[in-house]
Amino acid sequence: MKKIYFLILVLFLFCGVSSVSAVQIDLFDWAFNENGVTYEDFLGDTPPGSVDDSLFDWDTGLGTLTVNYEPGIAGDYFWIAYFDHEIDELANTYFNEFGSTSDIPAAGQSWEIDKPGFVIGGILDNVLAGQLDNSNGVPAGSKDDVSMALGWDFTLGAGEWAEISFILGEEDPGGFYLSHTDPDSDYTFNFSSSLDILGDTPKPIPEPATLILLGAGVLGLAGFRHRRRKTT
Repeated sequence: MKKIYFLILVLFLFCGVSSVSAVQIDLFDWAFNENGVTYEDFLGDTPPGSVDDSLFDWDTGLGTLTVNYEPGIAGDYFWIAYFDHEIDELANTYFNEFGSTSDIPAAGQSWEIDKPGFVIGGILDNVLAGQLDNSNGVPAGSKDDVSMALGWDFTLGAGEWAEISFILGEEDPGGFYLSHTDPDSDYTFNFSSSLDILGDTPKPIPEPATLILLGAGVLGLAGFRHRRRKTT
């Protein structure tokens, strides 16, 4: 009899665990501002060609986007990425969430957390204007619909280009990042970014004195090899 009760309990627990559904994350809208040229999913745009999305899931909006921005001209530039996610929208609605930040932004880095702006909130307008305001309009004490944006202002020299990563996921990336939390689902994902300035570094031209020493060394090595051959 005890064995029967035990089997019933195990079956009940198994059914209870299996009935728990995973958290549902959906990317409702995205937008990019590539130095004044804007792209928005809601308007039917496709991402700019500089974006590598091979490690990104456009359905959930999680993963890594890598931007290789090479304008070919030295100057000042900026790049902004915006995402509007929904976490368990059908179960908990979309206005029960909040945003937060961690650490301090890097030099040239801008950010914003706010309501998307379909009714209230100015984040999308700021993204399209290329001016994030570095503020959180949806903190834990003021839950609502959450969207997030990160941007970079940078300078490129001749022959240089920018490699920018936008990373969205559950892992703690360290450093400065934004977070989107649904407390009813007990779920948080983070949004971070990095910037690297790359380019072909020309080899330094040796000074005349260095060339003389290098030539003397080569001649000395040749003389040594010649003497060695004669003695063998």
